[in-house]
Parts: sequence; structure tokens; C-alpha cells
Amino acid sequence: MSSYGKLDEYEQAKLEASRRTKKRIAIIAISSIVLVCIVVGAVVGTRANGDGKKPPTESSGGSISVSVKAVCDVTLHKDTCLETLGSAPNASRLNPEELFMYAVKITVTELSTVLTGFSNGEHMDNATSAAMGACVELIGLAVDQLNETVTSIKEKTTSSLKITDDLRTWLSSVGTYQETCMEALVEANKPSLTAFGESHLKNSTEMTSNALAIITWLGKIADSVKLRRRRLMSTGDVGYVDLAMMEGRRLLESGDLRKRATIVVAQDGSGKYRTISEALAEVEEKNEKPTIIYVKKGVYLENVRVEKKKWNVVMVGDGQSKTIVSAGLNFIDGTPTFQTATFAVFGKGFMARDMGFRNTAGPAKHQAVALIASADLVVFYKCTIDAYQDTLYAHAQRQFYRDCVIFGTVDFIFGNAAVVFQNCEILPRRPMKGQQNTITAQGRTDPNQNTGISIHNCSILPLDNLTDIQTFLGRPWKEFSTTVIMKSFMDGFINPEGWLPWTGYTAPDTIFYAEHLNFGPGASTKNRVKWKGLKTFLTTKEANKFTVKPFIDGNNWLPATKVPFKSDF
Repeated sequence: MSSYGKLDEYEQAKLEASRRTKKRIAIIAISSIVLVCIVVGAVVGTRANGDGKKPPTESSGGSISVSVKAVCDVTLHKDTCLETLGSAPNASRLNPEELFMYAVKITVTELSTVLTGFSNGEHMDNATSAAMGACVELIGLAVDQLNETVTSIKEKTTSSLKITDDLRTWLSSVGTYQETCMEALVEANKPSLTAFGESHLKNSTEMTSNALAIITWLGKIADSVKLRRRRLMSTGDVGYVDLAMMEGRRLLESGDLRKRATIVVAQDGSGKYRTISEALAEVEEKNEKPTIIYVKKGVYLENVRVEKKKWNVVMVGDGQSKTIVSAGLNFIDGTPTFQTATFAVFGKGFMARDMGFRNTAGPAKHQAVALIASADLVVFYKCTIDAYQDTLYAHAQRQFYRDCVIFGTVDFIFGNAAVVFQNCEILPRRPMKGQQNTITAQGRTDPNQNTGISIHNCSILPLDNLTDIQTFLGRPWKEFSTTVIMKSFMDGFINPEGWLPWTGYTAPDTIFYAEHLNFGPGASTKNRVKWKGLKTFLTTKEANKFTVKPFIDGNNWLPATKVPFKSDF
């Protein structure tokens, strides 16, 4: 029937999804039974392989249950896990999914306490006040994200394992928010402030890491029995997430976005607002449907924030060199790096196209961000991102950049998002005298985070004459830094060693750096650094892990944006 039907894409998908509902329910039920068997086997194995010693006792006086022990064995902070999960009401009766849910809830409680501690500062100097203010914002983002995670799990009618990719992304971001808080405290260059942060964040960071480890482990088990959503559905099947996205797609695909805009910004008074910030104030909070804002040509001198509750904002300009947002906040003048961005995105589902984002602070002001994206499911299409040091802060969550142009000098694409750059131009420029260029600085801190930088089918070219400037592909900012460059053109100005240590003469063995099938005079890997964590060739399976579909689009959200992309290698 589908071959002859005249239904549009949305109606056809809805009909086919309905037909498969019963079949999916049956598969889920059967797979759930298998999952239980596997988990039971893991628990029994833990007991059988024990050393015969009594485990720690629960607060009630009983021994730690084998299910708690099995779950905590997969975490990086086992003592913290045993202490927190072992104190759960009826811990011995909770299954692994319920223990994971409890782990998230107690992390919310801990972070809420941490937030109170950071909010109570008094009589602080400017540097301390700025750092603490950044932490209050960041810990607030972490608490909000955890609360939304709990709500999302409760709202699902099926197992939380069906949203494993989402849960890993959200918990990865919670860890990133706390790490960024510590970076702001370190930037203030006051040992007492750093010590304050380390002591206040210790428990919450360990609890976040443990919850992330547990859901990663459960996801691997679910994978083995094909429980995960994309394994259950056959080709062409569309689930509830996709159907909702398609409703939004209808709005985006019908004609010119500028003509369909409900809000118009223009400096000449021909729109409803003269500033972008005024326009964003009108956007309905937590709107599930796109709000299209047309920003007419001009240079908008303002720091813009798309706040966390401003969902699904679509902002379109007259061209990446015609509609420009420009400001000059920077670290040297006293603003923490996290808060220097000219344009900051915290609301999920954001999309910008045909716009430019600029930080005019210049190289002498060091960290000065043009664009920070710290929201899930965001897209930048045909945009220019222009600054020097720390130009683009791909901070957290899932992000996609297509046909963009990015200028910079030191660490100018950085952060800990899961981000893919496709068909972009990456253009290092002349830095300050005595500086060298590093294109990327990826910030993954935990082996269970699903984050990294993927540069696919891009061009890396010099903006200026850089024959006398050392330019590297990047340096490992954190212990588990993950950066992959594939099928991209590299001009000859790239240093033959390719990569630069963050400190010392080498990099941690735990990083994952890869160059695969790149071309151009700077792409030769013959003289690359000899790091254990650097691969100069990947298998097809390894390379595909960092393409759009598996890396950031497991829930098929990207097609709804109508932005062109290549889903696989």
C-alpha cells in the first residue's frame, strides 16, 4: 500500500509507525526478559568471583546487595558509589535501572547543596566574584539538566534504556559544567578559591561520573540484546521522536525562512525590534515548535544570550558577511572565558543560518569567545565565527556545523560537546608575536563521556601568510581528549608533527586522536608525533563512529532542520 499511497512524508511515516507498534512492543518485552537474564548473570558472576570477604554494610546494618556491588564495580569511584547507592531505600530490591535512577536523583540533591554553597559568597574581590558568578551559572545549568533528565525518564512509557544516547549526552554535559566551573576558579589565580572548588565539587563530580558509568554499562548490555531504539526499528520505521520532529519540519521546509519569520529584527526600524536580545525576550519559553527570527543585515553590537528555556529558536540573517553580531568581552579585562562569548546558546534545538558572530577583542586580550554553544541538538549553517584565541566554544551537548567559516589562533575550536564539522573552512590567522596556532583543544575528562570533535570533509587553510608561524592541528586539553579529522584538505602550513602537547613533551595515553584519509600538502602523517593515543589510519568501522549518524544523530533529529548533511563516512 505504501507504494501507491499519496500520503505526504509525515502521514506515511505516522501510518507505518502505527502498523509496527505491536511488533515493537513484543520485541521489547522479549528483549527485556533477555536483559534481565544478562544482568542476573552479571550479578551472580560478581558474587561467584568475590574474594570471600564481607562487603561494606548498608546504613540499615545489612550487607551491600550483590546488585549494588555489580553496578558499582563498573564505576570509577567505587567507594562513593557503594556509599550512596548502598544507602538507597530497599537497595537490595532495586534492579540496575532503578539504581541508576537513584544515582541521578542523589546527584541532583548533592549539586543543589553545592549551588547553595557557591551562591553564599560575600565581600569578594572582582576576580573572585566573577569566577563564583560563573560557577553559580554553571552549577545551575547542571541542576536543571539533571532535573530534566529525571523528568524525561519518568515520561517514557518504556525502559530508560531506549534513551541511552540521550542520557549519556546529558550526564556528560553535567560533568562538563562542573569541570568548567573549576576552570573559572583556576583562571582567577587564587589558590584558596581553587581549593574551595575542589572540596565543594568533589562528591558531586564523582557521583556524576558514577551515574554516567552505570548508564554506559547498561547501554552496552542493551546493545548486546538489540534493545536500543535504532536496533529495534527496521529501515524506514519512524518512532515517536521522529514524528514530532517532522511536524516542525513542515514549517521549516515551506518557502524562504525569512518570509516565514514571526519576529523581525532590523537596525533601520523596519522590523519589530532593533536588537536581537529584545526579540529573544518575546520567544515563548519551552516552545516545542520553531520560532523563526529574521535578523536583517547590519552589525549588531550586543552580547546575545539564547537562554536555557528558549527552545527551538531558528535565527536567519541576510548572509554570513551581512548580518553580524559583534562584541569584545575578554579574559584580560576580567571576564571568565565561559562568559566572554558575543553570542551564547543555552536553549535546545537552536539553529542559525546566514549569520556572522565576531569577538573584536583581538589577540592581545587572549581568551575572547565569539560563539559558545552549550545546548542540545543545535545547528549552525552557513555561518562565520570570527575571533582569535578561543573563537568557538563547542561547550556541551550535541552540535552540528555545516558550510561554516571559522577564524582563530590559539585553541580556537574547543570544548567538550559531541560536535561534527562538515564542509567547513577552518582558517588559522596570525597570532600575537611569540604565539603559535593550535586549531583544536578538546575537553573530554571521563572515559564514559560520549563527546569529541569530528572534522569531516573540511578545508584547513591559512587566512594570512603563516610561513613563519607554527600551526598545529590541536593539543590535548584534558586526559581523554578526543579529536578526529577525516577526508579533509590540509594546506602545507601545518607543522609536520601535527599535534602539540598541552604540557611537557608528550600526551596522555588515554587520548584518542585520529587522522584518516586526509589530503593536501599538510596531510602527510610520516613525521607526526609518536603518541600512543594518535592514530594515523582508522578502519571503516572506527571512522564511522565519528560520522553524523552514530556520533550525534542517533535519534534522527538532524533531518528535521532541513540542513544538508552526509550521515556516514
